[in-house]
Amino acid sequence: MGEISVRKPKWLKTKIPVGKQYIGVRDIVEKNNLHTICTSGHCPNMAECWGRGTATLMILGDICTRACKFCNVKTGKPLPADWQEPERVAESVKKMGVKHCVLTSVDRDDLEDGGAEIWALTISKIKEINPNTTIETLIPDFDGKEELIQKVIDAAPEVISHNLETVRRITPIVRSKASYELSLKVLKFLAEKGVRTKSGLMLGLGETEAEVLETMDDLRKVDCKILTLGQYLQPAKHHLSVKEFITPEQFEKYRLIGLEKEFTYVESSPLVRSSYHAEKHVK
Repeated sequence: MGEISVRKPKWLKTKIPVGKQYIGVRDIVEKNNLHTICTSGHCPNMAECWGRGTATLMILGDICTRACKFCNVKTGKPLPADWQEPERVAESVKKMGVKHCVLTSVDRDDLEDGGAEIWALTISKIKEINPNTTIETLIPDFDGKEELIQKVIDAAPEVISHNLETVRRITPIVRSKASYELSLKVLKFLAEKGVRTKSGLMLGLGETEAEVLETMDDLRKVDCKILTLGQYLQPAKHHLSVKEFITPEQFEKYRLIGLEKEFTYVESSPLVRSSYHAEKHVK
């Protein structure tokens, strides 16, 4: 018998990206040698977000030093850091005309500072050239080194996000180096510094409802204000397989529970990704 493929349920179907605004953003990204998690992560919301002139830009190259089993970003030895990148990103944000910019990056364990200096420079340049643009940063764990995280804090983005990705039990299976406890430590440090924090989980990796609720409680204990919950989708055959397609009804149940637990915002539905509706979260 041949291999049985798992068909995606109807609620996971998305539109093909079209439209003048989408094409304009795509052209700016390509012409300025920028990387986006929208494309490398196969984000299902790319049509919607790019269509309204927003994109999540990925700095420090497109090769990650880690090999998490859920992620479609390339893994290997990265190229040297590009110190012209902050200026290029800031100018591109201006050309895109975005009012809210989301920045993320690959992990750069090869760099002594994990890329923290370029992170800070990029945020500062965006603010200098685009004074009315608000910024969210989705940062790596920087190995928990507070002096490196502080560099990002000092650059003053409006929101700093760091994803737990999954529940405690599944973390060692899913993430190659990062740990559940270290990520909570990072979020706690950020909150103690007065930062508005945000974190996200992928569902459908075999977690139980009780584990999701426990993770919510762990995030609230470190004063995380914003939570995103979305369906994990397998990028390629060598990545972890989907254990379960969570129904929209279950996602809505999690959203309501999250609000009861006093998260300020909870974005919870099958197609939600970390930066979905990020512009709302600065308010």
